[in-house]
Amino acid sequence: MTDTQQTHVPSAMERRRKSVGIFLRDVVVIFLAAILISFLIKIFLVRSFYIPSESMMDTLHENDRIIVNQLTPDLMPLQRGDVVVFKDPGQWLHPRVPEPQNPVLAAFDWLFSVVGLSAPDSNDHLIKRVIGLPGDVVACCNEFGQVTINGVPIDEPYVVLLAGSDRVSEADFEVTVPEDSLWVLGDNRYASADSRFNTDKPGNGFVPYDNVVGRAILITWPIDRWTWLDNHEFTFRGVEPAKE
Repeated sequence: MTDTQQTHVPSAMERRRKSVGIFLRDVVVIFLAAILISFLIKIFLVRSFYIPSESMMDTLHENDRIIVNQLTPDLMPLQRGDVVVFKDPGQWLHPRVPEPQNPVLAAFDWLFSVVGLSAPDSNDHLIKRVIGLPGDVVACCNEFGQVTINGVPIDEPYVVLLAGSDRVSEADFEVTVPEDSLWVLGDNRYASADSRFNTDKPGNGFVPYDNVVGRAILITWPIDRWTWLDNHEFTFRGVEPAKE
């Protein structure tokens, strides 16, 4: 065998260089795969939001971070008592001027939003509790200060009342929820601009199903408030389905 036919044996330096290259390639592939999987999860399954106001006290506090199940309502039906995040049905939110942000922080915020770990658009959404489903007749208040659904009074343990009042709403109302819409109220009932106070806006205070982003299922931050969110099934158990 001639010198030109001899097999080249990589040196230790070449082997290390190749190993480092393979390692870096694998890290990049894993990182990109993680980004892609997180992006798909955010788009189709869950995403994060933060709470911008006190309208859902004491269930949710301002600046809490929550996880929202985006399979609801497309694949999983909504129920009375569910806490839902939804896009503004029309003029519920006041126009706001974007606040200037450090470019580096803005870049990180955008990156985290891609994978569902940040929610820079939280101020463009609302979060309330579903009280009325399509066809329901929702009214308030009866002689005991309660909301009634299809004539059945409900006891709402999650509601924050005004001191000295036993009424769960300062404003009286009676509505029939139209098809493919919801009637929603805040738990902090005397500090929530919900369906009751938007009846003069487009949609008459109802939230179209198409505007629902998903159902809030979990408080993730702060750590000491980590908990699953209850839809208070027993509160609505006695309510009969709306008559056709």
